[in-house]
Amino acid sequence: MKSMMLEQLMYASYFAPRGRNRMYVLGQQISERYLSPLDRLIGVIGDAGAGKSSLIKGMFPGLELTNDDDGVNVRPLPLLKNIDKGFFSSHTYHVDVRFESAFTQIYVLADAVKRAIGQNKRVIVEHFDLLYPALGENADVLIGVGGDVIVVRPTVFGPLPQEIIDVVTKTLRYRKMAHTAEDLTSRILLHEYGAVLPFGHRDVHNGFVLEYPLAIEADLRQVEKKVLDFINEELAVCYVDEGHIRFGDVVWGCSGPRTHVGNTGDIENFRIIPEYKYDPKTNSYLIIGVVGPQADNLDGFAGLSYAATI
Repeated sequence: MKSMMLEQLMYASYFAPRGRNRMYVLGQQISERYLSPLDRLIGVIGDAGAGKSSLIKGMFPGLELTNDDDGVNVRPLPLLKNIDKGFFSSHTYHVDVRFESAFTQIYVLADAVKRAIGQNKRVIVEHFDLLYPALGENADVLIGVGGDVIVVRPTVFGPLPQEIIDVVTKTLRYRKMAHTAEDLTSRILLHEYGAVLPFGHRDVHNGFVLEYPLAIEADLRQVEKKVLDFINEELAVCYVDEGHIRFGDVVWGCSGPRTHVGNTGDIENFRIIPEYKYDPKTNSYLIIGVVGPQADNLDGFAGLSYAATI
Protein backbone atom coordinates (compact mmCIF):
# COMPACT_ATOMS: atom_id res chain seq x y z
CA MET A 1 0.00 0.00 0.00
CA LYS A 2 2.83 2.41 0.89
CA SER A 3 4.60 1.74 -2.42
CA MET A 4 1.38 2.30 -4.35
CA MET A 5 0.83 5.63 -2.59
CA LEU A 6 4.33 6.77 -3.52
CA GLU A 7 3.92 5.73 -7.15
CA GLN A 8 0.65 7.63 -7.44
CA LEU A 9 1.81 10.76 -5.64
CA MET A 10 1.55 13.76 -7.94
CA TYR A 11 1.44 16.68 -5.58
CA ALA A 12 0.90 17.27 -1.87
CA SER A 13 0.63 20.72 -0.32
CA TYR A 14 0.68 21.87 3.30
CA PHE A 15 0.53 25.24 4.97
CA ALA A 16 4.08 26.26 5.86
CA PRO A 17 3.57 26.66 9.61
CA ARG A 18 4.89 29.28 11.99
CA GLY A 19 8.01 28.55 14.03
CA ARG A 20 10.71 25.91 14.22
CA ASN A 21 8.85 23.33 16.30
CA ARG A 22 5.90 23.12 13.93
CA MET A 23 8.26 22.85 10.95
CA TYR A 24 10.03 19.96 12.70
CA VAL A 25 6.72 18.14 13.14
CA LEU A 26 5.69 18.77 9.52
CA GLY A 27 9.07 17.47 8.34
CA GLN A 28 8.55 14.29 10.34
CA GLN A 29 5.09 13.81 8.83
CA ILE A 30 6.37 14.34 5.28
CA SER A 31 9.16 11.82 5.83
CA GLU A 32 6.74 9.20 7.12
CA ARG A 33 4.18 9.73 4.38
CA TYR A 34 6.18 10.35 1.23
CA LEU A 35 9.76 9.08 1.48
CA SER A 36 10.89 5.60 0.53
CA PRO A 37 14.05 3.88 1.80
CA LEU A 38 15.00 3.61 -1.89
CA ASP A 39 15.00 7.40 -2.44
CA ARG A 40 18.57 8.53 -3.00
CA LEU A 41 18.26 12.16 -4.09
CA ILE A 42 16.06 14.61 -2.18
CA GLY A 43 15.86 18.14 -3.55
CA VAL A 44 14.79 20.97 -1.26
CA ILE A 45 13.96 24.34 -2.81
CA GLY A 46 13.17 27.75 -1.30
CA ASP A 47 14.59 31.16 -0.46
CA ALA A 48 16.27 32.30 2.75
CA GLY A 49 13.95 32.43 5.74
CA ALA A 50 11.54 29.84 4.36
CA GLY A 51 12.39 27.24 7.01
CA LYS A 52 14.16 24.68 4.81
CA SER A 53 16.71 23.75 7.48
CA SER A 54 14.03 23.19 10.12
CA LEU A 55 12.02 21.05 7.73
CA ILE A 56 15.10 18.95 6.88
CA LYS A 57 15.92 18.48 10.57
CA GLY A 58 12.38 17.20 11.12
CA MET A 59 12.63 14.84 8.16
CA PHE A 60 16.08 13.50 9.04
CA PRO A 61 16.66 13.75 12.82
CA GLY A 62 20.33 13.71 13.69
CA LEU A 63 21.51 14.63 10.18
CA GLU A 64 24.48 17.00 10.26
CA LEU A 65 23.55 20.04 8.21
CA THR A 66 26.57 21.64 6.60
CA ASN A 67 25.27 25.20 6.93
CA ASP A 68 22.37 25.56 9.33
CA ASP A 69 20.37 28.44 10.77
CA ASP A 70 22.64 28.68 13.80
CA GLY A 71 25.57 29.65 11.59
CA VAL A 72 27.39 26.34 12.00
CA ASN A 73 29.46 25.75 8.87
CA VAL A 74 30.89 22.24 8.51
CA ARG A 75 34.26 22.31 6.74
CA PRO A 76 35.46 20.49 4.78
CA LEU A 77 32.19 19.35 3.25
CA PRO A 78 31.71 15.70 4.34
CA LEU A 79 30.54 14.67 0.86
CA LEU A 80 33.74 15.98 -0.74
CA LYS A 81 35.95 14.70 2.07
CA ASN A 82 34.61 11.19 1.52
CA ILE A 83 35.39 11.35 -2.21
CA ASP A 84 38.99 12.15 -1.35
CA LYS A 85 39.05 9.04 0.84
CA GLY A 86 37.76 6.94 -2.03
CA PHE A 87 34.56 5.80 -0.28
CA PHE A 88 31.44 7.15 1.37
CA SER A 89 31.33 6.25 5.05
CA SER A 90 27.90 7.75 5.86
CA HIS A 91 24.48 6.73 4.59
CA THR A 92 23.06 10.26 4.28
CA TYR A 93 24.69 13.57 3.31
CA HIS A 94 23.54 17.17 3.20
CA VAL A 95 24.66 19.84 0.73
CA ASP A 96 23.64 23.51 0.73
CA VAL A 97 24.41 24.42 -2.89
CA ARG A 98 24.03 28.19 -2.47
CA PHE A 99 26.49 28.23 0.42
CA GLU A 100 28.90 25.63 -0.97
CA SER A 101 29.15 27.21 -4.43
CA ALA A 102 31.15 30.03 -2.82
CA PHE A 103 33.93 27.48 -2.19
CA THR A 104 33.46 24.75 -4.77
CA GLN A 105 32.71 24.77 -8.48
CA ILE A 106 29.24 23.55 -9.29
CA TYR A 107 30.39 20.70 -11.54
CA VAL A 108 32.50 19.32 -8.68
CA LEU A 109 29.44 19.29 -6.41
CA ALA A 110 27.38 17.63 -9.15
CA ASP A 111 30.02 14.93 -9.64
CA ALA A 112 30.19 14.25 -5.90
CA VAL A 113 26.41 13.89 -5.67
CA LYS A 114 26.35 11.52 -8.66
CA ARG A 115 29.06 9.35 -7.14
CA ALA A 116 27.34 9.18 -3.78
CA ILE A 117 23.92 8.17 -5.12
CA GLY A 118 25.70 5.74 -7.47
CA GLN A 119 26.96 3.97 -4.33
CA ASN A 120 23.41 3.88 -2.88
CA LYS A 121 23.96 6.78 -0.51
CA ARG A 122 21.28 9.36 0.13
CA VAL A 123 21.95 13.05 -0.54
CA ILE A 124 19.70 15.90 0.59
CA VAL A 125 20.43 18.88 -1.65
CA GLU A 126 19.31 22.28 -0.41
CA HIS A 127 18.78 24.82 -3.23
CA PHE A 128 18.50 21.88 -5.63
CA ASP A 129 17.41 24.23 -8.43
CA LEU A 130 20.96 25.63 -8.55
CA LEU A 131 22.53 22.16 -8.91
CA TYR A 132 20.06 20.69 -11.38
CA PRO A 133 21.54 22.16 -14.61
CA ALA A 134 24.98 20.66 -13.85
CA LEU A 135 23.56 17.44 -12.42
CA GLY A 136 21.33 16.70 -15.39
CA GLU A 137 18.86 14.54 -13.48
CA ASN A 138 15.88 15.32 -11.32
CA ALA A 139 15.46 14.38 -7.68
CA ASP A 140 13.49 11.34 -6.52
CA VAL A 141 11.47 13.74 -4.37
CA LEU A 142 11.27 17.54 -4.68
CA ILE A 143 10.19 19.64 -1.71
CA GLY A 144 9.45 23.33 -2.17
CA VAL A 145 9.16 25.64 0.84
CA GLY A 146 7.46 29.00 0.48
CA GLY A 147 4.02 30.09 1.60
CA ASP A 148 3.17 26.41 1.35
CA VAL A 149 5.28 23.27 1.60
CA ILE A 150 4.98 21.35 -1.66
CA VAL A 151 5.95 17.69 -2.03
CA VAL A 152 6.20 16.16 -5.52
CA ARG A 153 7.65 12.96 -6.94
CA PRO A 154 8.84 14.01 -10.42
CA THR A 155 8.40 11.86 -13.51
CA VAL A 156 9.83 12.27 -17.02
CA PHE A 157 7.09 14.85 -17.51
CA GLY A 158 8.26 16.96 -14.55
CA PRO A 159 7.85 19.11 -12.66
CA LEU A 160 11.31 20.59 -13.04
CA PRO A 161 13.03 22.39 -10.16
CA GLN A 162 12.56 25.81 -11.78
CA GLU A 163 8.81 25.31 -11.83
CA ILE A 164 8.85 24.70 -8.07
CA ILE A 165 11.09 27.68 -7.28
CA ASP A 166 8.84 29.98 -9.34
CA VAL A 167 5.89 29.02 -7.15
CA VAL A 168 7.50 29.05 -3.71
CA THR A 169 9.36 32.32 -4.25
CA LYS A 170 6.09 34.08 -5.02
CA THR A 171 4.18 32.57 -2.09
CA LEU A 172 6.96 33.09 0.47
CA ARG A 173 6.67 36.87 0.21
CA TYR A 174 3.04 36.68 1.35
CA ARG A 175 3.94 34.29 4.16
CA LYS A 176 6.52 36.79 5.42
CA MET A 177 3.97 39.61 5.23
CA ALA A 178 1.41 37.54 7.12
CA HIS A 179 3.85 36.49 9.83
CA THR A 180 4.91 40.09 10.45
CA ALA A 181 1.30 41.29 10.50
CA GLU A 182 0.47 38.47 12.92
CA ASP A 183 3.09 39.63 15.41
CA LEU A 184 1.90 43.24 15.10
CA THR A 185 -1.67 42.12 15.78
CA SER A 186 -0.58 40.05 18.80
CA ARG A 187 1.37 42.99 20.17
CA ILE A 188 -1.64 45.30 19.98
CA LEU A 189 -4.02 42.77 21.54
CA LEU A 190 -1.62 42.06 24.41
CA HIS A 191 -0.64 45.66 25.13
CA GLU A 192 -3.89 47.52 24.49
CA TYR A 193 -6.80 45.11 24.95
CA GLY A 194 -5.92 43.11 28.05
CA ALA A 195 -5.03 39.78 26.45
CA VAL A 196 -2.78 38.05 28.98
CA LEU A 197 -2.46 34.46 27.75
CA PRO A 198 -0.27 33.45 24.80
CA PHE A 199 -2.07 33.03 21.51
CA GLY A 200 -2.32 29.73 19.69
CA HIS A 201 -1.58 29.73 16.00
CA ARG A 202 -3.36 28.21 13.04
CA ASP A 203 -2.90 28.65 9.33
CA VAL A 204 -4.87 30.15 6.47
CA HIS A 205 -3.90 30.92 2.89
CA ASN A 206 -2.02 34.25 2.68
CA GLY A 207 -2.78 35.06 6.28
CA PHE A 208 -2.87 33.95 9.90
CA VAL A 209 -5.24 32.75 12.58
CA LEU A 210 -4.79 33.68 16.25
CA GLU A 211 -6.51 31.36 18.71
CA TYR A 212 -7.52 32.53 22.19
CA PRO A 213 -9.47 30.67 24.91
CA LEU A 214 -11.49 33.74 25.94
CA ALA A 215 -13.49 36.40 24.16
CA ILE A 216 -11.41 39.59 23.93
CA GLU A 217 -13.24 42.90 24.32
CA ALA A 218 -11.79 44.39 21.16
CA ASP A 219 -13.41 45.86 18.06
CA LEU A 220 -11.50 44.08 15.32
CA ARG A 221 -11.99 47.03 12.97
CA GLN A 222 -10.11 49.20 15.45
CA VAL A 223 -7.41 46.53 15.84
CA GLU A 224 -7.02 46.48 12.07
CA LYS A 225 -6.65 50.28 12.04
CA LYS A 226 -3.92 50.14 14.71
CA VAL A 227 -2.02 47.48 12.76
CA LEU A 228 -2.29 49.61 9.63
CA ASP A 229 -0.85 52.54 11.58
CA PHE A 230 2.24 50.40 12.38
CA ILE A 231 2.46 49.38 8.73
CA ASN A 232 2.30 52.99 7.58
CA GLU A 233 5.06 53.95 10.03
CA GLU A 234 7.40 51.76 7.95
CA LEU A 235 9.22 50.34 10.98
CA ALA A 236 12.34 48.27 10.35
CA VAL A 237 11.86 44.59 11.23
CA CYS A 238 15.11 42.95 12.34
CA TYR A 239 16.18 39.50 13.49
CA VAL A 240 17.55 39.57 17.07
CA ASP A 241 18.00 35.89 17.94
CA GLU A 242 16.16 32.58 17.52
CA GLY A 243 13.43 33.75 19.88
CA HIS A 244 13.06 37.47 19.15
CA ILE A 245 12.67 40.13 16.47
CA ARG A 246 12.73 43.92 16.69
CA PHE A 247 10.01 46.30 15.44
CA GLY A 248 11.75 49.66 15.31
CA ASP A 249 13.12 49.94 18.86
CA VAL A 250 10.85 47.29 20.42
CA VAL A 251 12.06 43.70 20.92
CA TRP A 252 9.30 41.11 20.53
CA GLY A 253 9.24 37.35 21.19
CA CYS A 254 8.78 35.30 18.02
CA SER A 255 9.01 31.58 17.23
CA GLY A 256 9.96 32.20 13.58
CA PRO A 257 12.25 35.24 13.62
CA ARG A 258 13.71 34.71 10.13
CA THR A 259 10.36 34.63 8.35
CA HIS A 260 9.56 38.34 8.22
CA VAL A 261 9.56 41.24 5.81
CA GLY A 262 12.35 43.77 6.33
CA ASN A 263 9.99 46.67 6.96
CA THR A 264 6.38 46.90 8.09
CA GLY A 265 5.71 49.03 5.01
CA ASP A 266 6.32 45.91 2.89
CA ILE A 267 3.05 44.39 4.10
CA GLU A 268 0.52 44.66 1.29
CA ASN A 269 -3.23 45.06 1.65
CA PHE A 270 -3.60 43.90 5.26
CA ARG A 271 -7.09 43.34 6.64
CA ILE A 272 -8.71 41.57 9.58
CA ILE A 273 -11.98 39.70 9.18
CA PRO A 274 -14.19 41.98 11.34
CA GLU A 275 -15.82 39.27 13.43
CA TYR A 276 -14.61 36.54 15.74
CA LYS A 277 -14.97 32.92 14.71
CA TYR A 278 -15.90 30.61 17.58
CA ASP A 279 -14.56 27.05 17.36
CA PRO A 280 -16.76 24.76 19.48
CA LYS A 281 -14.34 21.84 19.11
CA THR A 282 -11.58 23.66 20.97
CA ASN A 283 -13.80 26.13 22.84
CA SER A 284 -11.70 29.00 21.54
CA TYR A 285 -12.07 32.24 19.59
CA LEU A 286 -10.27 32.84 16.30
CA ILE A 287 -9.01 36.13 14.89
CA ILE A 288 -8.23 35.94 11.18
CA GLY A 289 -5.95 38.30 9.27
CA VAL A 290 -5.03 38.19 5.59
CA VAL A 291 -2.61 40.01 3.29
CA GLY A 292 -1.98 40.36 -0.40
CA PRO A 293 -4.38 40.39 -3.35
CA GLN A 294 -8.12 40.57 -2.80
CA ALA A 295 -8.47 37.27 -4.61
CA ASP A 296 -10.11 35.51 -1.68
CA ASN A 297 -13.54 37.16 -2.23
CA LEU A 298 -14.49 36.31 1.33
CA ASP A 299 -18.13 35.74 2.06
CA GLY A 300 -18.10 35.67 5.87
CA PHE A 301 -15.74 32.80 6.52
CA ALA A 302 -16.72 30.64 3.56
CA GLY A 303 -13.62 31.58 1.60
CA LEU A 304 -11.17 30.59 4.30
CA SER A 305 -9.40 27.22 4.59
CA TYR A 306 -8.34 26.24 8.07
CA ALA A 307 -5.70 23.83 9.29
CA ALA A 308 -5.69 22.59 12.86
CA THR A 309 -2.69 23.54 14.93
CA ILE A 310 0.07 20.98 14.56
